[in-house]
Amino acid sequence: MSDYTPVSCELYDCLEAIATLKKECHLTYLNENGEFVKVSGQIIDVYAADNSDWCKLSDDTVIRLDRIEAFEQN
Repeated sequence: MSDYTPVSCELYDCLEAIATLKKECHLTYLNENGEFVKVSGQIIDVYAADNSDWCKLSDDTVIRLDRIEAFEQN
C-alpha cells in the first residue's frame, strides 16, 4: 500500500502545461528525509508510475507530485 495522496487535477494539468510549453519553473518540495528542497528547471515529463504521479526535470530530478509544496513558472 502506498502513502501517496492524489493531487488535484488542476495541479497535474498545470504541470503538464508547463512541460508542454517548455517553460522553466521553480519548485519547492519535501524530499524523502522530510527536508524542503528548492529546485529550478524545465519539467520534461509528468507521468504515473508505482501508483503515484511524478514529474521529471531536465536535470533528471524526479519529484513525486504530492510532495510539491510550492511552484512558480517563469
